[in-house]
This record gives sequence, structure tokens and C-alpha cells, in this order.
Amino acid sequence: MSGLALQDITKQFGDFKAVDSVNLSVPHGKFVCLLGPSGCGKTTLLRMIAGLEEPTEGAIILDGEDITPVPTHKRNLGMVFQSLALFPHLSVGDNISYALRIRGASKDEQKRRAEELLTLVHLPGFADRPVAKLSGGQRQRVAIARALALSPKLFLLDEPMSALDAKLRESMQVELRQLQQRLGITTFVVTHDQREAMTMADVVVVMGEGRIRQAASPMEIYRKPADAFVADFIGSTNLLDVTADNAGRASVLGQVIPDLALPAGTAKASISIRPEDVRLGKPGPGAIPGTVTFVRDLGGTIETFIEAGGQTVVAVATPRERVDVAAGDRVGITLPPEACVVVKS
Repeated sequence: MSGLALQDITKQFGDFKAVDSVNLSVPHGKFVCLLGPSGCGKTTLLRMIAGLEEPTEGAIILDGEDITPVPTHKRNLGMVFQSLALFPHLSVGDNISYALRIRGASKDEQKRRAEELLTLVHLPGFADRPVAKLSGGQRQRVAIARALALSPKLFLLDEPMSALDAKLRESMQVELRQLQQRLGITTFVVTHDQREAMTMADVVVVMGEGRIRQAASPMEIYRKPADAFVADFIGSTNLLDVTADNAGRASVLGQVIPDLALPAGTAKASISIRPEDVRLGKPGPGAIPGTVTFVRDLGGTIETFIEAGGQTVVAVATPRERVDVAAGDRVGITLPPEACVVVKS
């Protein structure tokens, strides 16, 4: 198969399993984000793909070849570290062409490739600049160009945008995604930034406690989370208790939700419903009664917090859609069944 396959990858440090039986297949040319909280194993997994850590168990297959025993410098990959790891004593051009020089490329070839890559990352004419004179965003581009110098099969980045300010980070996300699409290179990015993953990736791999909790497209991850961990980690959601009565009808916050059913044999579970899908109105038949506890106006959206059935429900609306309510007001909550996802706890 063309692409990367991880087969039962496990990494153990003493008695601690940093990565636990990970299986993942990624076709050639896909952009993958490894997403999860600190300590979930995403960086360790990336380092094993890079050959910087050796799996305790399992195999890493690239284009049908087992590269698990292959040293890093022979894996045909490019990597951008969180620190960028640029050589401060070298010029921009020399940083980019360093790997080519080690491989014995001619000076003309080194210069040509450096200029080609600088144009690709929107830094033409920067070859003679000292690295110390560059801004954070420019250093980021140079690190990317250096990683691409040998036309690698795999492009790996470990939290590459974490040190950038918010505005620059967003513009670099767009640039990196466009660059990856132009080159068609299989790319893995480690991030803890949900927005970053949702914006850039073809496949989001959500990790927790060393395991893959769900691997799917950003929209599927958001709309159909596999469990409560994924639902809670990706974006904002309402996780509400749901029970089934003797007739099999699902009840949330004391109200039966028509057309919402629990899996056979399940008497109690949770549902995930995104705040933008919660509807507010006047109290009445068919609506869940609640009391507004807090309203937060964020400009483009308004968040309304409601206490209902002993739980807090958050509703989000645009200024045009908002219901004019204030703390202390009684409201009716409607949960559209098509927006409710039953999830494992």
C-alpha cells in the first residue's frame, strides 16, 4: 500500500505505556494532525515515526517497506521541531542546503535548491540573511524549507506554530496547508490546538492516554464523536445524561426527546450536543424548562448558560438569532434529535 501504516505500535518507559497498541493507516498525500492533551503520547508517536524513538512493540510500514529498524537519516523524511533547531551561525541559504551539502551536492545545486524553496515559502532573496535577523514567522518558513530540501516522502512537524502569536499562527496554518497541497506530501503535525487541527487536516487523530480515541475527518470528529472524551476535547459541547424508560424512549433533563433512541440494551448513557445546535425559546409544552444563569456577549456570538434538571446547558447564537434573555429568566430548551449524538462515557 502506498502510504504509512502503524501496526500495533507500543512505547513503554519502564512500567509506563506512553503509546499503547496504536494502529493507523494513512494514504499517500494526506495531511494528518495528531491531537490531544499534554502527555497523551502524540509527540512520542511522531518521534517513533521519525526514528528518534524505537517502538517497544509493533511495526512502521512506509510504502510497503518495514522501516522500523531503519535509522532516521535513511527514512527519507523531513522534520520541523518545536524549537525549529536552526543553525544560528549559518545564513538562511546555508541552513536550507545543509542536508544537501552533507549528501555531497554541488554548490550550484545547493544554491538552486535553496532559492527554489525560499520562493516556495514566500522568502525570495533571503538566502544571504543571518538567521538572527529573521522574525518568528520567517524562521518558521526557513525551518519548513530546510525540512523539504531532500524532497522527503514524509513531512513531520512537532507543534510548529506554538511559539507564534495568534494572528501569525493562523496565517501560517493556511500557508502550511496550501504548501502541503501543492507538494502532495504525506504530512503529520502534532498539536494541542483544536482549531489548528480542524483547519488544516484531512485526518484528525485524537489521542488520549496513549491510545487513538478516534481517527476521522475534522467534520466527522466534530459531528460524530466516538466517545465523551473526543466530544469534550474537540470544540465546545454539552454532555448531558440520557436515560431510557420502559418503552425505550430517551429522556434528557427529564424530557422525552422524540426520535432519539439509545442502543439496544442501554439504559443510561450521555449525549453530546454542540452549543450552536441548542434552541432557546419561551417555556411551553415539549420544551425543557430551565433558568438562565449567565449571558456572555462575545461580539460575533452570544453564549447563554442555562440551569436545567441539575445540569448546565450552554447555547450559542449569533446576534441576529439571539433570544433576548437575561440572568434569572425562565426559558424553554429544545434539543433537535438529529444534533444529539449518543456517546460512550
